Amino acid sequence: MRLVTPATVTAVKWNAADYAANSSIQQGWARDLIANVTFRGDEWILDVGCGDGKVTAEIARIVPQGRVTGTDVSPEMINFARKKFPPANHSNLEFEVCDARKLSQKLFSPPQTVDLVFSNAALHWVDDHEQFLNAAASVLKPGGRLVISCGGKGNAHDVFLALRPELRLQRWRAFFRRMPSPYFFHAPADYEKWLPKHGFKVIAIKLTPRDATYQGPEGFATWLRTTWIPYIQRVPEALREEFIAAVMRRYLAKHPLNNERQIHVRMVRLEIDAIKI
Repeated sequence: MRLVTPATVTAVKWNAADYAANSSIQQGWARDLIANVTFRGDEWILDVGCGDGKVTAEIARIVPQGRVTGTDVSPEMINFARKKFPPANHSNLEFEVCDARKLSQKLFSPPQTVDLVFSNAALHWVDDHEQFLNAAASVLKPGGRLVISCGGKGNAHDVFLALRPELRLQRWRAFFRRMPSPYFFHAPADYEKWLPKHGFKVIAIKLTPRDATYQGPEGFATWLRTTWIPYIQRVPEALREEFIAAVMRRYLAKHPLNNERQIHVRMVRLEIDAIKI
């Protein structure tokens, strides 16, 4: 469910096993998204930003007479997914390294179009969503469906409020000079403009608030460690746990543990449903 564009890939190296063990929230969001799609069982499907592959494998089980291809720009994620879900046990499932902006029919052998392009918790890592839409249109059949959920405008705002002051401290600021933006959170108005330009009819576009819950400081720190890696990996390895703890202290000062020792984060998902004309 993760992908990184060339603008940030030099600063990011995914630990696929760690992500797979700590991405139940993203998996839950994906299941909600899948529940909104009616499947015949023989569709050809492309899962963009498939990450560790577990959601892609769930989709493949829904379409036993179809075929599902998971793509991610991270070789670490694709290697993990291939080992976890080998062809011998998952005959209608495959994984390919591919930038979301460069999807093409050549991903398939023989080259062909698909019924559904699906993406969950991934596209906010892509710097040019119009390039993605153009590429997605090129692999979809006429009448094919585009179903997306990704971070939207305002996503994790309270975490950024804790993170940014820490980045300015003398202790850390040298590590973050000239850091490119790692995330790209868009509003519905952006997609209302882009989708028709790239041959799509809009079915629904909305921002949906979501609550992400982490168990204690340990759970919150694990989330920072496994998914905020464009920031974490700019800090020397020997200092990373100190940096994570500093950001967490700032967050907890404004958003303390509840009675169940849980930490809540307000998330915003941009959800898109469209049809290829």
